[in-house]
Amino acid sequence: MKRLQLTYRLKKIVLTVIQYIGFAILLVLFIIPFVWMVSTSVKSIGETLTNPPIFIPSDFHFENYIKAWKSGPFLHFFLNSAIITFSSMILQLLFVVPAAYAFARCKFRGKTILFGITMMTLMIPGQLIFMPLFLIFSRMGLINSYASMILPFSTSAFGIFMLRQSFMQIPEELLEAARLDQASEWQIIRHIMVPMARPTIVTLMLLTFISRWNDYFWPLVMTTNDKVRTLSIGVSMLKNTEGGASWNVLMAGNVILVLPILIVFVCAQRQIIRAFTYTGEK
Repeated sequence: MKRLQLTYRLKKIVLTVIQYIGFAILLVLFIIPFVWMVSTSVKSIGETLTNPPIFIPSDFHFENYIKAWKSGPFLHFFLNSAIITFSSMILQLLFVVPAAYAFARCKFRGKTILFGITMMTLMIPGQLIFMPLFLIFSRMGLINSYASMILPFSTSAFGIFMLRQSFMQIPEELLEAARLDQASEWQIIRHIMVPMARPTIVTLMLLTFISRWNDYFWPLVMTTNDKVRTLSIGVSMLKNTEGGASWNVLMAGNVILVLPILIVFVCAQRQIIRAFTYTGEK
């Protein structure tokens, strides 16, 4: 009996060690590219071309960030990214929350079919529908406008699915009690559904923020000048040096692009953990 217990404990220890080794390998694989980007952003142009590569530069050249910022209208690009990203987030809240509530709690004819159609849109890649949308916006004179950058992302099928799953886990008794107190459907959404689904909503907003802030394809397609171009386009337009890419300046631009995402993630990480832990969403 003792031998079996010893074997079981040894097996458990070995599996735990293997698990932590796997986590460590994944952590290194995810962190090294980011650390290398930051390291390259403070190197001299010569150190970026050395072979073998230098991980820690001899001197830290923080002026690369100034060069990246001054290489174009970066402040203008930054403000465009902020306007487009936050406008998309606000519109998604206005449209996704009522739609998710309707699919989760309301009974109406064709509900299952409509939800199925909504889920089917997740299988359609954006690259497949960009041409019809481009033609529509072009005929409406909305190319190089905030409307063409925001309206296609004013709702989200994935967001509707996430919030629907969260709303379905809220006890029906709470809603019935609110209706007995003469609460309207909008009051139920505002005072019961949204507060109880806050972790899921924060997670959805973070995912929307990342996708819109990092988006390169859509701003490239819908713009022909710098009027509403975003920071991701600005980074790709960084000046070249002697016919080749200035990797230190380019990496500095990428750090500027990624930094807001890291700040938002750090601020929202508790809500994200709660969303995936307590609501059971995978």
